[in-house]
Amino acid sequence: MSDFEAWLPWLVLAFTVVSIVLLSLPSSYAADSRFGRNGHLRDIRVQVVVLGDIGRSPRIQYHALSIAKHGGSVDLIGYNGTSPFQKTKSYLFMELQYLTCILISKTAQKSQYVNPPTIPTLLVAQVICFIRNTRLIIDWHNFGFSVLGLRLGPSHPLVRISKEFERLFCSKAVAHLVVSNAMARVLKKQWRLEGKVLPLHDRPFAHFRPLPESQRLEFLAKCSETAFVIDGIKSGRTKVLVSSTSWTPDEDFSLLLQALIMYAGQATANHRLPDILAVITGKGPQKSAFLSRIGDLADQGMLNKVHIKTAWLSAGDYAKLLGSADLGVSLHTSSSGLDLPMKVVDMLGVGLPVVGWDDFDAWPELIQEGINGRGFRSSAALSTLLVNLFGEGTRELQNLRHGAALEGKRRWDDEWDPVAGKLFGFCT
Repeated sequence: MSDFEAWLPWLVLAFTVVSIVLLSLPSSYAADSRFGRNGHLRDIRVQVVVLGDIGRSPRIQYHALSIAKHGGSVDLIGYNGTSPFQKTKSYLFMELQYLTCILISKTAQKSQYVNPPTIPTLLVAQVICFIRNTRLIIDWHNFGFSVLGLRLGPSHPLVRISKEFERLFCSKAVAHLVVSNAMARVLKKQWRLEGKVLPLHDRPFAHFRPLPESQRLEFLAKCSETAFVIDGIKSGRTKVLVSSTSWTPDEDFSLLLQALIMYAGQATANHRLPDILAVITGKGPQKSAFLSRIGDLADQGMLNKVHIKTAWLSAGDYAKLLGSADLGVSLHTSSSGLDLPMKVVDMLGVGLPVVGWDDFDAWPELIQEGINGRGFRSSAALSTLLVNLFGEGTRELQNLRHGAALEGKRRWDDEWDPVAGKLFGFCT
């Protein structure tokens, strides 16, 4: 048993005892008199809290920008790390160090907490909202216990404890924003939450948009990860494949590597198949192992006609890379089966067709098979898709691109205003 596993039950117990003591104290704040008859605030102040790197939490930044756009006062609280969007910086209250101290130090009518992580943050958020007489809204990206299950196994006692902790301390939130209809059904029917459960799908923000061919080629010629094959890109002899990852266990990049090995073998025998440049963006714990394996495969001659590059790009250049690629790949497998990869949303926003792992319940909410993308469930199936789409399937790839562009027309504001905007009292 690791040190984390040994200490977790005691940490949960300690926070529970502290919460009981705090809950027994009288509230320091009187009930807010600015709620209208419909329960909405006339003057709205929101704290958006994420126990993670703000710069790598685009959905959270989008929430903050939308609240501010509608005239609300917003404090964005989270960890320092990757630089956030320029527009978001003006709403950054503090780089998170001690969640409890920060939440007590400023008052708000509503706090929006992002889940996961769950332990102990969900409990702390509930306690602080009680003390301040603040309404808690949870934005569900996934289930914390299912993410923990990737590390410990779904049947581990700590995973079961985490699930019950999550179920208990989310129950008093006034509302729950969720990333998929499938997740909403689980929270409503199985968890039977008291607050409203509102699906709020991720949608692309304004800077994700299709690029004209001239801008596409200009970017690819300047980008260091793609410039070395620009002649092949211009002639059509090299196709650009892009994938984004946080290099975590819910994305198995060995599957992509195996598919590229299979493609390389076929492309070597069939000279009509183009070369592939695969650009993989993101940071995370498994990146170094992936790079090591790529080097070994290249030395063994198993990646002929395939180039693999990794990159970490600014938000603007990342959007341009997606807009310049020929095909996007998602390897997100979903620990719960109920969340959706935001990377696919960004790809659709620039009109980039997507092939992705489709063996989870929520996938059809984002990708319509044969319309804006294709699904696969094995490396062999992915390799076959690459051969078909880059070889004789050029027309199919064009049709998928058209479908992706249509899906990408629905933007974040179109999704946020009638759901979260109405919940916060900005929209009717």
